[in-house]
Amino acid sequence: MTSPTPGSADEVVDLCRDLIRIDTTNTGDNATSAGERVAAEYVAEKLAEVGVDAELRESAPGRTSLIARIPGTDPSRGALLVHGHLDVVPADPQEWSVDPFGGEIRDGYLWGRGAVDMKDFDAMVLAVIRDWQRTGVRPPRDLVLAFTADEEAGGDYGAHFLVDNHADLLEGCTEAIGEVGGFSFTVSEDLRLYLVQTAEKGIQWLRATAHGRPGHGSMIHDDNAVTALAEAVARVGRHRFPTILTDTATTFLAEISQLLGIEFDPADPEATISKLGPIAGFVGATVRNTANPTRLDAGYKENVVPSRAHATLDCRTLPGQSEAFLAEIRDLLGPDIDIAHIQRQPAVETTFDGPLVEAMSAALLAEDPGAKAVPYMLSGGTDAKAWQRLGIRCFGFAPLRLPPDLDFANLFHGIDERVPVEGLRFGARVLDRFLRTS
Repeated sequence: MTSPTPGSADEVVDLCRDLIRIDTTNTGDNATSAGERVAAEYVAEKLAEVGVDAELRESAPGRTSLIARIPGTDPSRGALLVHGHLDVVPADPQEWSVDPFGGEIRDGYLWGRGAVDMKDFDAMVLAVIRDWQRTGVRPPRDLVLAFTADEEAGGDYGAHFLVDNHADLLEGCTEAIGEVGGFSFTVSEDLRLYLVQTAEKGIQWLRATAHGRPGHGSMIHDDNAVTALAEAVARVGRHRFPTILTDTATTFLAEISQLLGIEFDPADPEATISKLGPIAGFVGATVRNTANPTRLDAGYKENVVPSRAHATLDCRTLPGQSEAFLAEIRDLLGPDIDIAHIQRQPAVETTFDGPLVEAMSAALLAEDPGAKAVPYMLSGGTDAKAWQRLGIRCFGFAPLRLPPDLDFANLFHGIDERVPVEGLRFGARVLDRFLRTS
């Protein structure tokens, strides 16, 4: 079935290509990040061309977010927040087979950093709104569009800044859609599951510090901070946290097991997950807490034993597990290792029900008769962590129909990130239908 407004699908690829070509690399350090202002100004210009006024808000030089409101036909209803971030993680051109900021189209894909995380959805939103403005379409309720800075480093300069300083721009929002959800997993020729994010793990980025006796590198040192830290970090890195099934994970695994005709044993969920092919990476990390060492830092000269050594741990926690996880990490690191939070944000979880979920399912079915929407938990984090502070109910719904053999999970923050061109067009059509009935 074709979209009622094919214009959005026609434009979405060019918009996404333009956005990819704007370097918005977020290193986590304002001094070395590219900044999002150029991208925010591009979005503002594209909205202004069709008569939509946007508000730009800058939290630090170059760290710019954009908010715009599209009035709906029923002002008595709560507004829907439609959000996407403009920043991307770094990309080393030497590791890529294409220019990561070139926006090249090859083999049916649009390649580049941000292609799936998440300039694809930014482009879908822009394409739909631009088409609506040209053709006179009004949404059933107010839409608040948010294009944010700094999501890739926790959102302090983006979504959290907006919530803390400009919550008036989000007034009336009761529900939200953004990344990462609405993408397909092919079960058979006649059945594709579209995973809608209803939960995401909490973030605890920890800095672990070991202390020791400094001295000359040629001497014997039994109290070496680097050795103590390395041993502690190795314990964390090798540790397998116990399986914990949340309501979201249980619902997803039970439903997908039934559809695939495989057994689901709640005592051994990984046996089911191992049979999920390209989405196993997404799902596998949502049945336990995780902690991955990501950075090490010690010393200032080759022949000096330092007094301190530091490590960064990227820890993700299931809903309700934050404090128990911290206690387990402390036991793993040992009493002589100090820990401090670099970033700490709670898990997010909602139920898979209500008119908004029904609208998602209907929009997917209209474009793909083999579609079935199912809830799942994201192992990473999104700007939903900020929006939930305002009581907004958050979903991940950035629709994409994917080739059955595409390893979608590994494209996020990966080398040669790319999005199917036809998947982009499909997403624009689904989003158009969804927003008309949401």
